[in-house]
Amino acid sequence: MPEPKPTAPAAGQAHLNDQAQQLLAAIEDAMRTPTSFRDDTPVPHHGTAPPVPQPGRPPMSQGAVDASTMMLSGGVATVLVGGAASLVMLASGHADPTVCAIIFGAPAGLVLALSRLVKRAKESQPDEHHHHYNGTVYQDQRHTHTSTRGVWAKTNNQQ
Repeated sequence: MPEPKPTAPAAGQAHLNDQAQQLLAAIEDAMRTPTSFRDDTPVPHHGTAPPVPQPGRPPMSQGAVDASTMMLSGGVATVLVGGAASLVMLASGHADPTVCAIIFGAPAGLVLALSRLVKRAKESQPDEHHHHYNGTVYQDQRHTHTSTRGVWAKTNNQQ
C-alpha cells in the first residue's frame, strides 16, 4: 500500500521556498543585465589619448633585446647544468657537492671568461679611418675624458 502524501508543507519549508524564489529571481535579473560591452566604432589614426601598454615584452632597443635573450638563454643553460649535477649526485649517492660544483661550474665559467676576453679584444682595436681630401684641410682632433664618481654623481669632462 503506498504511503499517503502530506497535503501541508513541513515546518520551515515555506520559508526555504521563499528564499529559493528570491535567489532564482536575482539570478534571472543578473542574466538579463549586460555584463560587457564592445565598441566597434573605428579608432582614429592619431589623437590625444595616452599610449596604452601592450601585452608581451615591452618595446626595447635591439641591444636590450639581445641582452635579454642572452640572459634568458643563460638561465636555461644554468638549469640544465644544475639538473645534470643533481642527477650525478643522486646517482652516486655519496658525491661531494663541492667537487660536483667545480666540475659542472668550470665549463660555464671558462666560457664566460673567454667571451668577455673576446669582447674586450674587439673593443680595444682602434677604428679604421680613411679620409681623402682635395685642397687645404684643417683637422682638429679633440679627445674628451669623462669620469663620474661619488654617491651624488659628479661628471668631470677634461680635454
